[in-house]
Order: sequence, then structure tokens, then C-alpha cells
Amino acid sequence: MPHAVTEEVRLSDGARLWTRSAPEAGRPAAVFVHGGPGMWDHLGPLAGMLAGLAGTHRYDQRGCGRSAPDTDFRLDRFVADLDELRAHFGHDRWFVVGHSFGATLGLAYAAARPERVAGLVYCSGVGLDWPGHRAAHRERARARLTPAQRARRDALQQRDRSWPEEVEWRTFCWLPDFADPERRWELAAADAATPLPLNRECNRALNAETDARADAERTACARVTAPVLAIHGAADPRPVAGVEALVDALPSARLAVLDGAGHQPWRERPAATRALLREFVAAHTAP
Repeated sequence: MPHAVTEEVRLSDGARLWTRSAPEAGRPAAVFVHGGPGMWDHLGPLAGMLAGLAGTHRYDQRGCGRSAPDTDFRLDRFVADLDELRAHFGHDRWFVVGHSFGATLGLAYAAARPERVAGLVYCSGVGLDWPGHRAAHRERARARLTPAQRARRDALQQRDRSWPEEVEWRTFCWLPDFADPERRWELAAADAATPLPLNRECNRALNAETDARADAERTACARVTAPVLAIHGAADPRPVAGVEALVDALPSARLAVLDGAGHQPWRERPAATRALLREFVAAHTAP
């Protein structure tokens, strides 16, 4: 395994981002873009799937997780942050692997800086017309909680929470994202126990912006020249229809739907996810 390096990278406007890199000399590079918005990097296991094939970079987005506090939560700023990281690490082009909101950000980056993207992995994103699919997502997520769990989640949401209550609330919120009913609680609770704050200001700002630009996203697809691999869990409560529409709108894209996987397919279908990721990077790496 390559030696991993943690570094705080200072950007041109003074923002400071936490990063974790595992470079591999002479091999392509891939950046892993976490979801949220307002969360933190948790894509170490996914990045590890490229060991021996590509160097990897992970980071906490501006104002989130272990990065320094910030208040500039605009999609264009987050796109610029990604490109400043690319330049800092010395890559002319790199693969972009985005998960959930990170897939939205990765797509925006690939449209804005097409010459810098060797390939885009769009993992568990919401696809096109998310405002039109949100109600279906909420109903699917709701159906995976018992009435008692929904009542407890809603009660916790309405009040100031102790840390144990925060972990419990997060667990209920993230429980529906997993496919396996026997492992859902274990998987969601492990994520919920991460001792980092959720940046709700970032979440509100970027969710509102991405909703407002939903129509423009279809137009942006035409500017994406890199090949795209969309990976989606068949049991992800986010409807796959939006991702299908996105793949149809992109010049060069394919969709892989994984049975038995929810919103984090590398945890529930690791072998299949690893094979897809490595095949895609290898196929689009210049000899």
C-alpha cells in the first residue's frame, strides 16, 4: 500500500482544507469527493480500491469536517477549490470520483474544467431533476423506518441534542440508505458516531443552489467531455430514474446498477464496486 500523507492545503483566498493523499509515482491520480453537503470525507475504503492502479487524494470540503471554518458555500467556489487542489498536487488531469453530493460537485467540475478530468465516477448521485424525484426519495426512506423510529427521529430533530442523542438521530436519518435489513443499524451507527459536526449552513446553502440550477444541469452535461461511469445501488432510496436521465444526457456515459446495494455500494457490494472502479480507471488511462 502507498504511504498516506495528511496535509492542510491553503487555497488562494486563505481557506484551509484537510487532505489525505496516497500518491503513486508514474500512475494516474484520482480525487475522491465526499457527499453531504456539509459532511466530511469517509471515502477511504473506496479510495483503497485503486491501490496499485492510481494515486489517490481525499479531502474535507470547505468549512466541513476537519477543514478550517468558512462561510463561502457556493458551488462555483467548491469547483474552484477542486481545481486548486489539482494544481497543488501537481496533476495536469485526474480522475474524479464523487459520491452523493460529491457526484453533483464532480459533474459541475467536469463541465467547468473538462480538460482537467480524465474520467468521472458518478456514485450514488441524484441525477437530473432532483426536485422532481425528492418526494419519491422521502417516501422510500420513510418506509424503511418503523413508526416508532420515525417518531423518535422527529422528536430528536426538534430539540438540542446531547452527543449520544446526536448519534442516535443521525443513525435514524441514515438507516434507510442501506439495503441489508440485518446490517442497516450497524452500518448507519458507524457513520453516525463520527466525532465531527454537520455543517448545516453549508448544507442549506448548497442544497438551495443545486435545486435552483436543476434545469441548467442538463445543459451543462453537453460540456462534459470526459467518460463517465455512473454507479447506483438498486436499493438506494434515491430513484435511479434521475441517474438514467443524466447518463442519457451525457456524451459518453454508462450506468451500472448494483443489486443488494444502497447508497454506499462499496460497503454492501465491495467486490463489484472495486471491479467497476478499477476497470474504468484502467480503460481510460493512457498507456
